[in-house]
Amino acid sequence: MTRFHPMNHQNILAGIRQQMQEQGVSAYIIPSADPHMSEYLPEYYKGISFASGFTGSAGTLVITPDFAGLWTDARYFEQAQEQLAGTGFELVKLKVQHMPEYIAWLGARLKKGDTIAFDGRLLSLQLAQLLQQQLGTRGIQLASQHDFLNAVWADRPALPTEPAFLLDEKITGKTLEDKLAEVRSALQQAGADYHLISSLDDIAWLFNVRGSDVKANPVVLSFALVSQEQAVLFIDAQKLSQESKDRLAKAGVTLQAYEAVAQALSQLPANDTIFLDPKRTCQAMYEQLPSQIGVVQDTNPTTVLKAVKNDVEAANTRITMVKDGVALTRFFKWLEENLGKTEITEMSVADKLREFRAEQEGFVGESFDTIAGYRAHGALPHYKATPESNSALQPEGLFLVDSGGQYQTGTTDITRVVTLGNPTEEEKTDYTLVLKGTIDGSTARFPKGTRGYQIDAITRKPLWDHARQYGHGTGHGVGFFLNVHEGPQVFNATPTPIDIELGMITSIEPGIYRPGRYGIRIENLVLTVPDEVNEFAEFYTFETLTLCFIDTAPINKNLLEPHHIQWLNNYHQLVVEKLGPHLTADELVWLKEKAKAI
Repeated sequence: MTRFHPMNHQNILAGIRQQMQEQGVSAYIIPSADPHMSEYLPEYYKGISFASGFTGSAGTLVITPDFAGLWTDARYFEQAQEQLAGTGFELVKLKVQHMPEYIAWLGARLKKGDTIAFDGRLLSLQLAQLLQQQLGTRGIQLASQHDFLNAVWADRPALPTEPAFLLDEKITGKTLEDKLAEVRSALQQAGADYHLISSLDDIAWLFNVRGSDVKANPVVLSFALVSQEQAVLFIDAQKLSQESKDRLAKAGVTLQAYEAVAQALSQLPANDTIFLDPKRTCQAMYEQLPSQIGVVQDTNPTTVLKAVKNDVEAANTRITMVKDGVALTRFFKWLEENLGKTEITEMSVADKLREFRAEQEGFVGESFDTIAGYRAHGALPHYKATPESNSALQPEGLFLVDSGGQYQTGTTDITRVVTLGNPTEEEKTDYTLVLKGTIDGSTARFPKGTRGYQIDAITRKPLWDHARQYGHGTGHGVGFFLNVHEGPQVFNATPTPIDIELGMITSIEPGIYRPGRYGIRIENLVLTVPDEVNEFAEFYTFETLTLCFIDTAPINKNLLEPHHIQWLNNYHQLVVEKLGPHLTADELVWLKEKAKAI
């Protein structure tokens, strides 16, 4: 993405406001989204970055004639302050992560007859309905067909044309015929004739297709329309090999052009019913439907189906964790042995870590941009080093690395903090409390029906006991060679009505952040597994999947209870046992020293 001088951002803002004035628009909304409601976007849809310079993956721009603001959450406050300086945009701090708090702000400033405009391709149906409920009923008009970016975006990137491919059943554990049958069964239960799927990860899972249209997410731009008789995949067919086309045809899948989905929706029988997910379908697609068609709005069946990993996916993920653990072991050994002997920076560290992962069989790419934060930069949960911010590592202070890999046999996401020398007592205390949170969350035993906010509280308790808190969620679902952030489950304070089910893979990642000084986060991925069935309930627990040593140098052992020490020693024994056969003799000696019992 081209970096623009702040003055250019002001020119872009002026260009948008000129179009607003010409069209009689009082407010313009630019969400971080594409027509598939993706978290991570193709370059073509990175409108927030283009307009304001803010590069975070979550936020909304709202522009009025006399104010331009970015609404984003605590993960990005410091980053946004820095990136918005001199652009004409101001940071508006969200009180609750992911909540559209700008709606109430607009309601307080607009009057009856005013118009709010947006690009209907970039706003979910759910959000458009919320705007209508809260503002439209007060006489404020909504205009959904305005792309005010295009006119001011001279060198807007083209949509991607990267090749796509199908995964073998030996990797996925289910054929696409099996998966289509499951979706059709769900449609029947919902009383729907058709199902529109817009979300790229759902489509990738259903059709066992992967691509590289979105950085770090192995998805391909596409829509799908499924009925009992047909399955239509709207995709640029040139991305697929003849072998893949034949395999899809064998499963009864018809291919149509990516752009043809709008017309296909407009031609559906008016007296039929369509099932769609209001969170993951854009307003523009909804507006293509015949006015008389029945609409069932609910979570995509595929969202829950793909969140529950089958035995083959779980087994392949365990294999992937060994590969990732080997790469991480070699990386941390390299870091320790070279620190102070040659210049090592946050950016060069990220490059080196990618090199070690790339040596592993089946590695496809990173699952997100590596967060390598030295000292104060570790306090920025979503920090990404730039040439301007790129700190050189010194043999002292804390260093946080949050990274992940995409392999054909799974997706990884791991955070480790290591001390580079002379940890302070405060750093040791914070580090140990975060470790206790990770262990307590990872060892939770809970009855069937438990939800994410309960795991969140269990994980936070060791920090709360010492009056510490962090501003992000405790965990997110992770896909299978798919998106590193995957729903529907999430471990955070919001009482989301989603049960933690057997087979789900979720992160556990508590943290403590001291702005301007350091940040600590220790993250593993866990698989929900059976524990015990008794007269009270069916109980579940977690299997820790991630395999990488946890630095023991910054631990204050006096703050740990015996079960924490036992878990850590057992975990380190497992790490050595699983990674040892794949390491050189030198590497194994080094790892055993890092993983020795405390």
